Amino acid sequence: MSTPTLATFKVPQVDNEPMKHYAPGSPERKALQAAIDQMKQELPFEVHCVVNGRDVKTGKLAKQPIPHAHASHLCTYHEATPELIDAAISGALAAKKEWELLPWSERAAVFLKAADLISGKYRYKLLAATMIGQGKTAWQAEIDAAAEMADFFRFGVKYVEQLYSQQPEKNSAGVWNRVEYRALEGFILAVSPFNFTAIGGNLSGAPAMVGNVALWKPSPMAVYANYITHQLLTEAGVPPGVIQFVPGPAEEVVAKAISSPHFAGLHFTGSTFVFRKLWKDIALNLDKYKAYPRIVGETGGKNFHLVHASADVENAVHQTVRGAFEYQGQKCSACSRLYVPRSLWEDGFKEKLVSETKAIKVGDPTEWGNFLGPVIGRAAYDKVMGYIKKAKDAGGEFIVGGTGDDSKGYFIQPTIIVTKDPKSVTIVEEIFGPVLTVYVYEDADYEKTAHLIDETTQYGLTGSIFGTERKALLTASNILRNAAGNFYINEKSTGAVVGQQPFGGSRASGTNDKAGSISIFYRFVSARSIKEGFVGLQEWSYPSNLV
Repeated sequence: MSTPTLATFKVPQVDNEPMKHYAPGSPERKALQAAIDQMKQELPFEVHCVVNGRDVKTGKLAKQPIPHAHASHLCTYHEATPELIDAAISGALAAKKEWELLPWSERAAVFLKAADLISGKYRYKLLAATMIGQGKTAWQAEIDAAAEMADFFRFGVKYVEQLYSQQPEKNSAGVWNRVEYRALEGFILAVSPFNFTAIGGNLSGAPAMVGNVALWKPSPMAVYANYITHQLLTEAGVPPGVIQFVPGPAEEVVAKAISSPHFAGLHFTGSTFVFRKLWKDIALNLDKYKAYPRIVGETGGKNFHLVHASADVENAVHQTVRGAFEYQGQKCSACSRLYVPRSLWEDGFKEKLVSETKAIKVGDPTEWGNFLGPVIGRAAYDKVMGYIKKAKDAGGEFIVGGTGDDSKGYFIQPTIIVTKDPKSVTIVEEIFGPVLTVYVYEDADYEKTAHLIDETTQYGLTGSIFGTERKALLTASNILRNAAGNFYINEKSTGAVVGQQPFGGSRASGTNDKAGSISIFYRFVSARSIKEGFVGLQEWSYPSNLV
């Protein structure tokens, strides 16, 4: 039975989670180091499926390897079976009846508490799991698993409050018009990637905030950090069955879920190829569903930095190094193609870019001095090294890097390729690794180069322009209007902040539903307009019928 609402509540003021810096001698460095040391001593962990609030051991086991030390693994996890997916769907639909009718203030309190658990009690455990299991440095893990995930939940609560407050402005005499925002009929399938722990929390949490239930299939390379996230959500008060945790083979779990007549929506982050296939598979099942499913996806990117001759070289170089190589380029927003005018390239830009990149230390991400860690696994390593070989075979000029070492971990040196072909393979195709391709253009071809950027790839996620000449910035901005859903001026192409830069792109980069804003919540509700009359109708005929 739902609790009566006896007041109109306002959620607390929210702000972005303050970043901890982990400087030498700081208390946060000491606390994180202790969490890392403890986790290394206790691994490997055992992870269960969690269905209807119960830990389920299926006996069908898989491992999450440690990418910087692939002879070891962080956890062994039980994979969901088709029978368990059926049970998860039934349990979720049963849990939805009470969860959807819970007063909004009660659901809000759950996610506000989850955010506080992330920023406090679970912070260093989440960071340690993300560093060891997903190859992130302390800074990258802090941005992701602590700050961004807390922000998703806090700002999400704020946005849902704003959503619910949107009501009709007009009422006729004797009538009260109002709108309620229903959860979708059925369940949401959340399919999350390896590269951001926070995305897993958001893909399952955002639909749940507005009364939906979800089946959450985490990436095999991020199971442990996502399991910790599920544990803290449970501790925060998410009821059993509302978010079912079902790791396992994507093909089996997803196929079973989308074949259900109760499938109501997909919340996905991953590759463009997989997302397109899922969309087609969902379309083939349309006749089964109660309603048209909502399909929300953020996929790939082939993101650019365009440098104008008026740019501050120091800033453009440093922004590019970070944008291209932080987290080994394993961000859908990573800068992977750079366009520089010849005048700057030959007058210090190239030299500075090379020297700064060569200064990057690559190694174990839990060691404080390393800026780059490993790529996530064997398939990623082979793919990136394959692209490097293609570029060498095509005559690309390697000015930094171009080598890898997979003997202990999947390490690839930060690589910069200069190409004379603006449609070369590494400037067109998404690589998802620490590889930056440079195209040097003639200064007079700035506008032509902007058009080239717009036409070169299928993606439209992020992009940046660098310059101080206002007309040049405006010209490129107009030409590149559809080339990036997140567009930056004198800032790198990565690092969107919840509540500040709503994130998402279109074209082959996704549905551009803008995670980190109110927009995403519209996709997981189905509005019902309600008109209530207070004065009865005295007759059925119209005045125009009078003669």
